[in-house]
Amino acid sequence: MYLFLSFVFILYASYRLYQHFFPTPNIDPSGKYVLISGCDTGFGHGLAIELDQQGFNVLAGVYLQENIISLQNKLSSKATVFHLDIIKQNSIDAAFELVNEKTKVLHALVNNAGIGSGGYIDWVSMQTMRKIMDVNYFGHVTMTKKFLPLLIAKRDSRVINICSIMGYTSPPGMSSYCASKYAFESFSDCLRREMFAWGLKVCIIEPGWLRTPIIEGHERLVRDLWDEQPIDIRKRWGDEFLNDLIKKSITENICIRNAEDPMKVIRALHHAVMNSKPHIRYRPDLQSKFLFYPLSMLPDWLVDILMSKLVGSSILPAGINNQITN
Repeated sequence: MYLFLSFVFILYASYRLYQHFFPTPNIDPSGKYVLISGCDTGFGHGLAIELDQQGFNVLAGVYLQENIISLQNKLSSKATVFHLDIIKQNSIDAAFELVNEKTKVLHALVNNAGIGSGGYIDWVSMQTMRKIMDVNYFGHVTMTKKFLPLLIAKRDSRVINICSIMGYTSPPGMSSYCASKYAFESFSDCLRREMFAWGLKVCIIEPGWLRTPIIEGHERLVRDLWDEQPIDIRKRWGDEFLNDLIKKSITENICIRNAEDPMKVIRALHHAVMNSKPHIRYRPDLQSKFLFYPLSMLPDWLVDILMSKLVGSSILPAGINNQITN
C-alpha cells in the first residue's frame, strides 16, 4: 500500500514538474470574444482589464448602471461594457442580442457573478435561500444555456465557472452559500461530460478565503441577519451564542485573518481563458490546495468534529435548556 501511494505521489510530482518546466502554449487572442458576468468589482473587474490588455474582445457585464462608464474608461475601444442581471431573463436575452450582433462565436464564457451569505439555516428565510440559489446557481445555468450555441460554434471554446471551496466543504453558518456552490460544482462536471463530443472545455475555479468585498462585509451581513430575526428565534439561540459564533467563525478565524491575494484567482482565470490546454480544476491559493481539499477527503465524523471546534460556537444555544431529553 505504501509503495503504491509513494508511486502515485512521485508520478503526480513528476507531472507537475513537467507542467512547470514545459508549459503548454497560449492561444492567439486576436479576434476572440470573451463574455464575463459580474464585472462591477472583484475577480470579474480585474479579469476584464487583464484580458483587454492581452488583446481579447472583452464583453463585460455589470450589475449597477453607474459602473458601466467607470469600467469602460479602463478598457480599450474593443471592449463592450453593458448592464447584465443574470437572474432576469430579459436582461440575459438583451445581452445575447448585443453579443450576437458582434460575433457568432464565443471563445469563453466566464460565469463570475455571485453574492455571499451567512447565518444558520434557522435564521435564513426561504426568500433569501432562493435569492442565493438564483444568483449563484440558476443565473449561471441560464447564461450557459443561452450562450451555448455561440460557444459550440467552434471547438476548444470554454466555460469557466467560479465555484468555491464551499462547493465541497460545508462549514456551519454557510448553508445557503454552500448549497449554491455544491450545485454549481455538480452542474459544471455534468456540462463538461455532456459537451465532451463538441470539444467544449469546462473549467472550475475553487478559491479559498480571499481578500474580497464578500469577506470584508461578512460580519456585518450576519449581524444584520440576526437583527431581522423574530423574538422566538433570538431567544432560541441567544445573543451570547451569536457573539461567540462571530468571534470564532469570523473575527478570529485563522483562514479569514490570513485571507490571500485575489490576484491568484485572476491569474487562474487568465490561464483558463488563454491557455491551449486549460485545467479542469484550479485551486489557486494555499488554503484551497493544502487545507480545504485535504479536509474534504477525511471521514465525515472527523470533519464534523473539526468544524465544530474550529468555527462552531463553544457556547450552547440558549434554548437547549428547554429541550426534551427522552
